Amino acid sequence: MKRRMPLLISILLFGYAFLYIPIASLIVYSFNESRLVTVWSGFSTKWYGELLQNDQLLGAAWLSVQIAALTASLSVVLGTLAALALVRFRRFRGRGSLEVMVTAPLVMPEVIIGLSLLLLFVAMETVIGWPAGRGMNTIVIAHTTFAMAYVAVVVQSRLAHMDLSLEEAALDLGARPLKVFFTITLPIIAPALVAGWLLAFTLSLDDLVVASFVSGPGATTLPMVVYSSVRLGVSPEINALATIIVGLVSVAVLIAGFILWRQEKRNSMDSN
Repeated sequence: MKRRMPLLISILLFGYAFLYIPIASLIVYSFNESRLVTVWSGFSTKWYGELLQNDQLLGAAWLSVQIAALTASLSVVLGTLAALALVRFRRFRGRGSLEVMVTAPLVMPEVIIGLSLLLLFVAMETVIGWPAGRGMNTIVIAHTTFAMAYVAVVVQSRLAHMDLSLEEAALDLGARPLKVFFTITLPIIAPALVAGWLLAFTLSLDDLVVASFVSGPGATTLPMVVYSSVRLGVSPEINALATIIVGLVSVAVLIAGFILWRQEKRNSMDSN
């Protein structure tokens, strides 16, 4: 084992370098004075000022954040309900269909999801007149369709390993099922809900393929703007925007990790 340790450490360092060196170089070159992103000509923060004047990028970023927040919230609600049905109700009519619908978006190519939802929205607009055109609402529906599957898997795993004796004791003491869920079940699965919300938020914020199918001219998300800009050459403003996003994501991950750590610590103290 000791002989293999240097090899394992080398593989680990190579993996981390492969993942994080491109991100680090992107952050460094966001402070480059030159417009050429591959030529360092001096330290400058002018591209952050240019970014604040770019209404197209800022508008697309704000729209993507709104869509991601709505998608994550809806996905947590729907995914939790699906996970509860699969874990707590072992046998019911339609269980197989529900399992297929929950797992299908995990393995379905995004091109197929985007095309099928586009055809669905066009047919609905023809028959009932809604949605009238494609915009923010259709993107939220499309993102929720596949993001809720990831939330359901995360919450289902947490529910499957949950100690049911706490709920049973509360029910024996006269608590109603709804109160048991909000006072006992929900706090216990809160780490899974937070993890699912962050996962759905990230998936929605990062999506390009599905959003390209279901969006209209008035709803252009940030990945679509970045992709169209990169095709003409990487702009230093894109590096500045990516640096800000990396910073915000890092802060969000640290806060979520702290919340999960406190929750796990509290649960361990209660169990002792």
